[in-house]
Parts: sequence; C-alpha cells; structure tokens
Amino acid sequence: MCGIAGIFHCQTPKPVDPVRVERMCEALAHRGPDGSGVWTAPGVGLGHRRLSIIDLAGSPQPMQSGDGGAVIVFNGEIYNFRELRRELEAGGAEFRTHGDTEVILAAWRKWGVDCLEHLHGMFAFALYDLADRTLFLARDRLGVKPIFMAQLSDGSLAFASELKGLLAHPMLRREADPLAIEDYLTWGYVPDHRSILKGVEKLPAGHYRLLRHDASPAAPVKWWDVSFAERRRSSDADLGAELLHHLREAVTSRMVSDVPLGAFLSGGVDSSSVVALMAEASREPVRTCSIGFDVASEDETSYASEVARLFATDHRSRTVAADDFAELDRLASMFDEPFADASALPTWRVCQLAREHVTVALSGDGADEAFAGYRRQIFQSHEERVRSVLPAALRGPVFGTLGALYPKADWAPRMLRAKATFQALSVNGEEAYAAALAVNRPELRTLLYSDDLRGKLAGYRAERPFVDMMRAAPARSGLDRAQYADLKFWLPGDILTKVDRTSMAVSLEAREPLLDHRLIEFAATLPERMRVRGKQGKWLMKQTMRRYLPDSILFRPKQGFVTPIAQWLRGPLASEARGIATSAMIARTGWFDGARIGRIAEDHIAGRADHSRLLWQLLMLDRSLNGLGISG
Repeated sequence: MCGIAGIFHCQTPKPVDPVRVERMCEALAHRGPDGSGVWTAPGVGLGHRRLSIIDLAGSPQPMQSGDGGAVIVFNGEIYNFRELRRELEAGGAEFRTHGDTEVILAAWRKWGVDCLEHLHGMFAFALYDLADRTLFLARDRLGVKPIFMAQLSDGSLAFASELKGLLAHPMLRREADPLAIEDYLTWGYVPDHRSILKGVEKLPAGHYRLLRHDASPAAPVKWWDVSFAERRRSSDADLGAELLHHLREAVTSRMVSDVPLGAFLSGGVDSSSVVALMAEASREPVRTCSIGFDVASEDETSYASEVARLFATDHRSRTVAADDFAELDRLASMFDEPFADASALPTWRVCQLAREHVTVALSGDGADEAFAGYRRQIFQSHEERVRSVLPAALRGPVFGTLGALYPKADWAPRMLRAKATFQALSVNGEEAYAAALAVNRPELRTLLYSDDLRGKLAGYRAERPFVDMMRAAPARSGLDRAQYADLKFWLPGDILTKVDRTSMAVSLEAREPLLDHRLIEFAATLPERMRVRGKQGKWLMKQTMRRYLPDSILFRPKQGFVTPIAQWLRGPLASEARGIATSAMIARTGWFDGARIGRIAEDHIAGRADHSRLLWQLLMLDRSLNGLGISG
C-alpha cells in the first residue's frame, strides 16, 4: 500500500519543480514508510511513497516501462497480477520485476484504458504516457483507494492520495464549501461528489480521467458499474455453491503477500466468515485481532474469542476506553475532512494492534452492502411492499398524519417505535431511504444553521444527489436501489474512507475480500428472497456459512462496530460537549446558531435526549477546521 501525488499542466507543459512533488509526498509518508521517489518531465511530475508488500526490493516507484514510454505511480494491489503477467508474456511482453506495478504498465501498453477491465483489485494510480503526452488517472471499481484532485491557478492539476497531499501545495486555496457543510451535517462525512474545500474534487469510484497537454481538462469517465437489473434462476443449493466459490476465491486471492498477514475479527458474521475461509486455506494459524470497549453493553470481544478458539487463531485483543479521546486531534487529522463515524476510533485502535504483528490485514467490510445486511435495508424491503399496494395519494395523508402525531419513543421496545415507519411510508422509497441513512433530518439542520449559511445553501439539500442516484440505479426493486446507493454512496464515502485512513495512519494495508467485484456482481443478481427473508438479512450468506460457523455467531442480533459516545459525552467528555457552542473555530465560521447548540449539549448531558451523534459531528467539524486552517 502506498501514497501517490503529482502535478500535471493541462495547457502549456511548464516545468514541474520536483521539490514541490516531494513535499506533497512527504505529507503522505505514513502511507509508505519504506521508500520514496519523484519523476518529472516537461509538464508533469509524479511522486510516490511505498509500503512494501509484494516484490519487496524489486519494484521501486515511480516505475518506467521497459521501453521507457510510460511511467506510473500506483497505490493498491492487483490480485490477479500473476495470471495477467502470464497472458502478457505470451503476447511478447518482457518483465524486469516480480510485482504487480509493472503488470499495469504492460497492460496499458497492450490495451490502453481498457486495461482497467483486466485488473482485479484495489487501486488508484497515475500513469503518464510519454508518446501520447497523456496522464491517465484511475480508481478501482468500489473506491477502496482514493484520489483527490485540484485545478490550480497556474493551470496545473494537482492530485494526491489524501487531501493533506494537496494541502502541501502552496497554491491550493483553503476556502470551505458551504454545500459540503450541509452534506456533512446530513451524512456524517463529506461524500465523494464533494470536498470540504472549494476547488477540490475526488475521482469517483469506478472512474478514470485521461488528460492531455494543450487540451481542456477532461471530465471523469465511468468505466465500471454494478447492475441489479438481472436475476439468477437457480436452486438455493446451486446459488449457495456459487457463493461459496466466490467467497473462497476472494479470500485466497487476498492472502498473497511477501510480508506477515492477518485479519480483523469482531465476532460478527462478516469478519468471522473471512477468518473461517482463511483458516481453511492456511497451513499456519491465522493471526487475528479485535478491539473491545470499557462499556460492557457495547463489547463484542467474547464473540471474537469464540471464533478465534473455533479456528485456533493466533488471537490478540485490546480495550478502548474513554480516555483514548485524548488523541481526538490526531484522529481528526487522519481524515483532513470532517468525519463523524465514531467507529473510526476503534478501527484505528484495531489497526494499531494489527500493525504490531502484521503488515497486511483482511477485513469483513462490504457484505452488508452487497447482501442486504443492514437493518435499514430490511425495513426498506418490507416498506416497499406496502408502497406497492397503497397509492401515494392515500399513503401521504394517512401515514403523514400518523407520523406527525405519533410520539418519538426511542426508549420504548422496538415494535412500539412506529413514528419513523409512518414517516417513511408517507413518502416515496428513495426519500424514505435517504431519511433512514441521514444523521440529521432537514428540519433540525435548518434550525442549526445561521441566516448566512442558509443563504449560501440557496435551497440545496444533501438528500437530493442521493435520491437522484437511487432513481437512476440499474435496478428492479426498492431493495435493489437501496443496496445500489449503499455501494456507490455510503461505502466509498464512509466505510472505505474510514478503513483507508485509519489503516494507512499506521502503515497497515487493509484488504476487503468481500468487495471482490465478481462477488459483488454475483450478489446483485440474487433474488430478493436470497438476500432478505422475514427479519433476516444476508440470508444466503448466512446459510452458506453454517458449515463453518455456529448459529450463535450467524444469527445473533447485529451490533456493528459501535462506540459508546453517548455515555462518553455525558461523562468524561461532557466538557467537550459543552465547549462546542463556544468554540472559537465554530464561532468564526458564522455557520451555526451557537445558543441552540448550547441547549442541545445541555439536554444531552442531562439525559433529557440523545444528541450524541450531532454533538460528535460538531466536535469533529471543529477539530477538522482547526487542522485545515480555515474558518469559513
């Protein structure tokens, strides 16, 4: 795993200062502590920081092709590089190294942009072709690896694996985008179609850009998508056998490494499944690690220990306590942009624990999105059945009135918490799913904003791009559209951002076998009954894994990587919660109603309401703005 950075002049090919590229790379040193390099030519400069995983001594970057016609900097892993190498050698290609980087160069020379279709893995790379004088920027199908880009005032395009790489360039403007504040307060992160800074973009997942000198910058081009429009017509047994085949291939392909390798183990279905298949394929005990909490109701380490004993893994665990938030500023700095998924803290801690023993760790991320494992997806599936039989003209008035009158009862048994369901049934499926995923509803956000910020937003609502994505999805049902949006919006913006930044902060390579694109494409064709049955999500996956895992693991209530921030913000972090309203950084932006934030904090601390997610969002926003050095 690595960090990349570079500068490309889109019009006149001006000289690129290698020192400037080097400084951009230095800001990414945590992504690649094992080596660095810079290459420049008229109008272009490429830089690299290397974390050695494959061909430890033989694949330095930037790497030039054997004929000298192309140069690449690459972040990621190509899991089928050995098969590709054999195919390319049969066509006459010659190789000087034993890694995957040179394979990408040869694939480009043979297939051009179509080389992407041949690459199985996670990647973000920049490849410069000297003959065509073109820069090829590409990102993997699901968006595991990131690329940030910014058009600068001197006519150049700068790019880097993280925003901090761009921040090292003196010409980057540090002006916040008010639309990103609305996005962030809605989702808890800044999604891939936006950046916290004006003028900064993220290359979307499954897209590439082909840039030429003496030409206007080309827009990103989509090269991959997942379709839910088709359905498999096979027996349950045949589908289960095919799923197991995909799972085994996905896991074993990601176990290739020239450095120590292990796995994260939470004790949930997904990480336990990965560990089970690793144990099946390995002659040595699998190295596993897990993180627990000092709040008993949130701690899952007993389940992780059960799975570790079952497969005789070399297991280690560690406990996260409230005082770990002494490093709050460091956590915020990993992401540059504000990021409020509180599970980032235990994810970082488990990465730290893993890095003490391995350099590569496999995770269970991706199965919930692909196989419908989230509770919100199950609710969406059931609600869509109601919408299909009741016309909107009836649903709107009836359920809208019930939703308005029914009390909000977070304290009540789940079956009595009907307010959200009534509200969801009163609108269409896309709007309901956006509301289910949003951290804060539009009414609350509007109350929080100052008149100045409301004016800058000019009526923009963060749910609109999400709803539009669902409506345009290649899908047949409401559940399909929900899963499509999770894979294309939530996964790269939240889950993969969290794992990439926290793992790279400690120079650990995280691999996600359950995001193998062939597995994702297979899952998208499953009949709905293979995904959701009754209250059970991930139905086929759970049935398939019964040969490996006990029902106590497969069918226990889903918990997730939960962080007990509500308790912490009422206890050891109460002063932090109170300080948000009077924070100098938040106040200088002029974006919020400080008095209202103060009342929200006191209500939470007193136990009158649970505002922990909002307070955590504002706390992380404050730290991020401070780190970026911007105030509005």
